[in-house]
Amino acid sequence: MSTAIRTPEIKFTKLFINNEFVDSVSGKTFPTINPVTEEKICDVAEGDKADVDKAVQAAASAFKLGSPWRTMDASQRGRLLYKLADLVERDLHYLASLETLDNGKVFPDALGDIGIVVRCLRYYAGWADKITGQTISADGPFFVYTRREPVGIVGAITPWNFPLALCSLKLGPALACGNVVVLKPAEQTPLTALYLGSLLKEAGFPPGVVNIIPGYGPTAGAAISEHMDINKVSFTGSTEVGQIIQAAAAKSNLKRVTLELGGKSPVIVFADSDMDFAVQTAHRALFFNQGQCCNAGSRTFVQDTIYDEFVKRSVERAKKRTVGDPFGENVEQGPQVDKEQFDKILDLIESGKKEGAKLECGGGRHGDKGYFIQPTVFSDVKDDMRIAKEEIFGPVQQIIKFSDINEVIERANNTTYGLAAAVITKDIDKATTISHSLQAGTVWVNCFMAGIPQSPFGGFKMSGQGREWGEQGLLPYLEVKTVTTKVPVKNS
Repeated sequence: MSTAIRTPEIKFTKLFINNEFVDSVSGKTFPTINPVTEEKICDVAEGDKADVDKAVQAAASAFKLGSPWRTMDASQRGRLLYKLADLVERDLHYLASLETLDNGKVFPDALGDIGIVVRCLRYYAGWADKITGQTISADGPFFVYTRREPVGIVGAITPWNFPLALCSLKLGPALACGNVVVLKPAEQTPLTALYLGSLLKEAGFPPGVVNIIPGYGPTAGAAISEHMDINKVSFTGSTEVGQIIQAAAAKSNLKRVTLELGGKSPVIVFADSDMDFAVQTAHRALFFNQGQCCNAGSRTFVQDTIYDEFVKRSVERAKKRTVGDPFGENVEQGPQVDKEQFDKILDLIESGKKEGAKLECGGGRHGDKGYFIQPTVFSDVKDDMRIAKEEIFGPVQQIIKFSDINEVIERANNTTYGLAAAVITKDIDKATTISHSLQAGTVWVNCFMAGIPQSPFGGFKMSGQGREWGEQGLLPYLEVKTVTTKVPVKNS
């Protein structure tokens, strides 16, 4: 951990508007809390509707016809994104340390997250000058072609579980396509997003192209969702908030909306699997990032003939999981992000006990300070239990028994969610059948969370709409314009 900075300097706590750090209009601030100590890290300027209005005005000026951003060559937009990626990579260890401090994730995972930021920005930098339209063979004396143009002002609302990584998933494609952005980071983890503002300015992005407004969902987030001059909202977070944002978008100016929401992803383990591999894959699918992943493998379906042995080994693995200081050596699990999440997880654990699931290990608080929860495993879980239906977003594994392939497909699909899924088997026919039958945006075979910037990610059903990453991730940030020109016809 020699590269970690245990007490990173807090350099930016104000709003970032028009390439400057400024106080909020109201002058109000809010604290961001260290989840390890439950103590305040610092106070951050609290943006609300008045500040969103200022940010939108700055973005609108940056997007005007004839502005430096609108007249910039697409290849130059790409070079700016490459430069931004280089600056993030330069400050990799500082940013990862800041993420660990503010979020509580273990430092190696934070390093991995910032690495994803670099990869994502570079991937979309390469797309900037490769966005094209079509020529169309139209009937009649017409020359018809299409253009792909930026949608305009994008409102981006990001969550706290992967703070900077999920900012990059929105900024990368939005900027590659030539849009301008008003970004609201989660109030629990605003620090890395604000530091990114300084890097955007250093990279050479014109004023107003990206504006960053930390604040609360019901105020700053609502102002973005309802704003009549914002053309699109991209949101990652809970399904409940996604519904609020979509309703607000519809009631205002029918702005375009993409949503990456909650999940209750199945991991299906067949009896032909290598047991040790399956146990470790299912363990990481659930416990990674303290279980705070929308795509977490939070329903572990195990075939009945290996169920008891799988449970035994899963409990042994969970008991070996090291919980503690996220800057510490060999620590696997840090705290939950805040008290609200901490209390919610403990409440769901209690519901599992009351509804008859067997608590195999864990089930309570770890230590006497900080938002740490013991690695928890339930067996004998039934499909109608709260822990099998609701998104826990914590280190709580539910192991569910099944008998045959048709049964498990039906049960795995019996959920309002459809974000991700996995199948672990040595049988290619089973893997293919499962992959084609599950209602999920991503299906992993003999792996989990193998996400890369080149492959699209998003959900079926109430796990959202639209896709991020890959070429598909560009499309929500582009409008298609058709141009039809009548061609003079010479008389013979």
